[in-house]
Formats: sequence, C-alpha cells, structure tokens
Amino acid sequence: MGRSFLSSQISRISNILLKGVERQLTDYKNRFSQIEELNDFITRLLVTDLDFNNAYNTAVGFFGSDRVRFAAVDGTEYSRRLFDFILFFGGAYAANGEIQFHEDSKPTVDYYTKHIEEGRGISSCVPVYINEVPEIDQTFFSESDDPEGLLTQPLSEQEIADNSRIANWIMTFAEYYLAYLLVTDANDPVRILFLDRSLSGTQRAIAKETSKKTYWDTKCAILGFVVDGEPIDKNDLFIGRYRVSNPELNLPPARGDFLRHSMILLLDRKDSPLTLKQICEELGIKDAVREDRVGRYLNSLVREEIILKSHSKYRLNPQYRNSWDRISKLVRTLGERIFRESIEESATGIRMIIERKDGTSQYLSTLDIAFLTLFCFYMLIEECWKRKVLLLGITKDTAASDFKNHFIPVCSNCNLFGCTVSPELFSNLPNTDRMLLQHFSFNCWDTLSPPWSLIEYDSAFTTIVPDHDRGPRFVRGARKNKITMERLFLKTYIQLQVAEHDPKLRSNVLLIDRLAYPEYDMRKENIEVFHQIYVGEEPVNIFILKNEKIRNELQNLTLVTLAATTSSTIPEIFGHNKPLFVADNVAKWNYNLFKNLIDTTKDWIMTNKDLKKFVYYMTSFRERRGEFEWLRRGA
Repeated sequence: MGRSFLSSQISRISNILLKGVERQLTDYKNRFSQIEELNDFITRLLVTDLDFNNAYNTAVGFFGSDRVRFAAVDGTEYSRRLFDFILFFGGAYAANGEIQFHEDSKPTVDYYTKHIEEGRGISSCVPVYINEVPEIDQTFFSESDDPEGLLTQPLSEQEIADNSRIANWIMTFAEYYLAYLLVTDANDPVRILFLDRSLSGTQRAIAKETSKKTYWDTKCAILGFVVDGEPIDKNDLFIGRYRVSNPELNLPPARGDFLRHSMILLLDRKDSPLTLKQICEELGIKDAVREDRVGRYLNSLVREEIILKSHSKYRLNPQYRNSWDRISKLVRTLGERIFRESIEESATGIRMIIERKDGTSQYLSTLDIAFLTLFCFYMLIEECWKRKVLLLGITKDTAASDFKNHFIPVCSNCNLFGCTVSPELFSNLPNTDRMLLQHFSFNCWDTLSPPWSLIEYDSAFTTIVPDHDRGPRFVRGARKNKITMERLFLKTYIQLQVAEHDPKLRSNVLLIDRLAYPEYDMRKENIEVFHQIYVGEEPVNIFILKNEKIRNELQNLTLVTLAATTSSTIPEIFGHNKPLFVADNVAKWNYNLFKNLIDTTKDWIMTNKDLKKFVYYMTSFRERRGEFEWLRRGA
C-alpha cells in the first residue's frame, strides 16, 4: 500500500530542507577555509592596544574635561489594527550616565538608575483610517498615470496594515530628535552619544527616500508651512537634502551629485558675488570639462531662482540666506508638536495634521517625516561638531559586506597596504564582514585577544568598487556609478570581549561608525586620492589609515570607551554596549505599556453597551474568524 499524500509531502519537504541546509553548511565550511590566506593581510589592519593615557589626554583635549556625561538612545514602534483604523506608535528613550577617564587605567562608568522616573524619552501615537494609510505612507505612493495610485495599491486591508512603515518613521524621527535634545540640553548636555543604528547607512537611506521630486508637490505637507513669515518651498527642501556644511572637511564635496550643494553653500558663505572662474577656483576645479559642468549647474540654479546672476557674477538669492535657519525651526516646531506638546483637543491625530490658511488640512506623510528626520540628523551633526560631542553608531548582527567586497578590492588594486589579494579569493570568503572577522578571530585565538578593532576607513567605501578598466587609482560607484559623501563618517569593526573560561569563545563583531572631526581626522597622511569618471575625471578624497601604527587618537578614545561600557556580568551584554542595552530595556518597557493600553482600549470598546450594535460591523471578517477559532480551540 502506497504512502499517503500527507506523508509524501512531508518526506519531500524534509529532503529539500535537509539537502539545502547541507549545501549551505558545506559552502560556508569551504568559505571559512579560505580565511587563512588573508591572515597576514588582516593582521596589518588591526588595532589591538588600548592606550589609556592617550585616551585620557584626548578626552581632556576633545571634551575639555576628563569626566563627561554620555547617553544611549534606542527606539521602539508598534502598530495595531483597531476596527476601521490603525494605531501607529513610535518613540525613543535614553539611558544616561557619566564616564571618568584615567591616565593609567581603564575608565570608570557610573550609570543613572532612575530611567523610568527621571529618564528622557519622547513618543507619539497617531490613529489613521485604513483607507487613508496609502495616501500618507510612501510605501504605497505611485508614479503611474493613475494619479491617486488606486490601481497599484493593495486591495487587502491586511496588506496595507502589514506593509505600512508609518510607525517605523515616527520611531526614527523620535530617535534623532531625542538625540538632538540631549546634545543641546542647556543644563546637562551629553558629550558622548551612542545610537543603535548605522550613521552612514541611515543618512544614505533617508537621502534616497527623499529623492523623488515628483512626490514633493502632492505628498509633502510641510511645503507651504510658514516659518518666520516665509513658506517652506521646494528650493528649501532641495538645499536642505545635503546640507552638511563643514569647510574644514571640504563638505559637501565638489563632485558628483553634491556639486550643486557645494556651490550653494560656497555662495552662502561669501558676502560678495563670484564669477564662474572664481567659483571654480574656490572649489578646486581646474579642468575644462568640470568647469563647463559648473557653468551648466549655475544656469540651472539661476532658472530655479536659488542663485541670482548679474553682470556674469553669481550670488545666492537673499530669500535662501536663512533657509537652513527656517528649516531648523521647522524641525523643532513639528518635533515639539509631535512628541512633546500636550493634547487638549479631541480631534483624531491632531499633532500629525498640518492646518492650511485656506481651512484645508493635510496629514504629515512618511515623506514629510523622512525630510524632518534627515534635517534633524544634519542638525545633530552640526551640534556635535560645534560642541565637540563624540557621536557613535553601533550596529549589531550586521549583514554589511563592504570590507570584503569594496575596501579590500580597492586597496588591493592599488597595492595600498604593500600586498595584493587575488580577486578570486574575494568570492570565496564568507558572505558578511561580521562572519569573516569573527572566524578570523576564532582562528587566531592564541595570538589575538579582544578588545581589538580594524583600522578606521571612510564610510564612502560602502559605495566604491575598483575601476579595473582605467587603472589602480580609478574607482566607480557600486550602483549607477554613485559614490556617497566622503569624509563625513568613519567606520570600523570591533570585538570587545573574550570569555574567561574559554579563550576561543568571543563576543560578536560589531560595526561602528562615528562622525569625522577635522582637527583629528583631516590630516594629509590620512587622505588618499582616487579618481572617478563621472562627468569628466573627478577626484574622490577618501579617509583611510594605511596601517595600525598611524596615530589615531579618536579611534583609541572610541575603543577605550566602548571597552569600558560593556559588561561580562550580564550574559545579554557580552561584548555589546551596556548603555544601549539599558535604553533598549526602557524602550521595551514603554512598548509593553502602550501595547497594554491599546489592548484594554479595544476591550473597553467591545464591552461598551452604547456601541454593541456597531461592534459586529466594526470588526473585520478576519478578526471575527480568528475569535471563533480561538474559542473553538479552547473549548
């Protein structure tokens, strides 16, 4: 007698699963075996010595004190269908403390304990009717001929609820706005700030989210918002998208997609108009092809009335001299409204609605919140430069592979470290940088002991690959020949702890990126010049330390600080950051509190005698079916 249909299907799926897992494990075993060929190369790139005296001197020079306040910020989000609408919740919470640096020993760390009663946190909740979600969530926006996107939007309410990112955007904005508040606190400002995300990755992602100008007119509620008597317009949004102004770091760079912004900021800094030749000289542009491009961009900016031209000289339109001040005020105004002002009105979601002078109103879309988050991030960066705040992003369980796929190939292609690695070896290495470095550390357990760090390198390497067709010093963008902004963030990978009972048992490798600071990082020996063929040949000036012996005070300070803020007494923190662990627990506590609040609100509605005639129709078929199935299983 043959097997039943069910047993045949189970047997088939089991074999597929087993063979697939075996293939993956064999593939990874083969990849791990290739790492030994890179041992000498990676060893040259490791920083293994903690210099406490140097960290103490750097802290005193950078912060102006050997004892400073730190904070870690983490966020949480929650969304729940409640009858015919969805509740979106997002918030961010901080863990605080102080760190004391010493000349001859590791720093001591004091953690504030009353995080629930006295801690800092912000949050917001917005209820939105399900049919309105596609109108305010960029996930569902459409560029098709269908103006309302009705033909391309999901028809299922559950699809809309499952794919909406409104709560995530509220949380992200909350994290950066809280970070900004902590840094600018007049009474007790933070000097070391830990964020639970990649700084460079977030900046790139949000800049991309705000790149589609076709959405700005119809989906941006902040367009027309009046600040200091002037409405925010599209030119303000354009100017603010890459408004990272630091002449000492040559930011924004005068190349690629950033050329227009570097020209605008140059004219903003100048009191008198400049000719085309003077602009090119100021930006360090000498060849004819790039000069022609500057001329074309100037003409386009003149047409858009961002720049004014008179007698072959160019100046910034006076209307946009205070553009960044108005954008900053916009962020603070809406940030306070969304997260901190008390609600007296009973109108639904009033804090997420922009009221127009003509009596109309419009929800803040996720595109609006993306703009606010990006601008807030730049405001935070500006304050960190001005106030000397060490800004660190810490990413756990990262799937990044730029060290393997970008950094090593580019540096090997021009023999930057005195040796080369064959391209064939790259494809055989483990898929992620984290797995590559963790296995390397495991293999070298007898000679390499945590804490250690890779040398820091420019986060722009995440978008750079070698241009083999043109020569060793030529590079191109990994996607669409686009290279992100260089000299803004520096990244590395670190491993902080080893188990006392087993030297082979080590903590996870973490990705760290930090803000660059000109007085420490903008040294001639730290800058390597590559060339990209974009519009003509453009220089790409990349930060990189060619070996671990080059002086890098801020990396040493960062490594000493991170090593001091981990713990071996709590298993969950092993090799991670205790301030972020505490912030995560505070966020989870608030998440559970809000979730219980929503659940009890639904119970109140379901048992309200005045609504009992409507409750049946207010619930969806899926919800009613789920309740019956739950009751049947429990019977």
